Amino acid sequence: MTLQVYNSLTRQKEPFVPLHEGRVHMYVCGPTVWNDAHLGHAKTYTNFDVIVRYLRYLGYKVLYVQNITDVGHLRDSGEDRVVKEAERVQVQPMQLAETYTRRYFRDMDRLNVTRPDISPRASGHIPEMIELIQILID
Repeated sequence: MTLQVYNSLTRQKEPFVPLHEGRVHMYVCGPTVWNDAHLGHAKTYTNFDVIVRYLRYLGYKVLYVQNITDVGHLRDSGEDRVVKEAERVQVQPMQLAETYTRRYFRDMDRLNVTRPDISPRASGHIPEMIELIQILID
């Protein structure tokens, strides 16, 4: 059976062809960990869980990466959500982020959602982000 995916550009179903035969690298934007997970998180990550499981069922070797946004998610006012909430509850921002990261994974585990293979923190990749932004500006 051939996996078909919908191409929103061509508005047609097309055969799924991975970049590397037998392997799929899948990046999913993860939660901003300034508060507890909610139903929207559950729906989103349950959907991606189904995709990961199905690809593995079909025999693909899947590398599933989901970031954790622990810094830099700004409100319309320009305030960082994690920093603002940390100030409100009087803890350090990274302490708050770590608490909600653990709670997020606990909640997804309770839903039996497949954990990502890698969960990079945004705070650990700021130099790379700056470099990429500079490339886009140039």
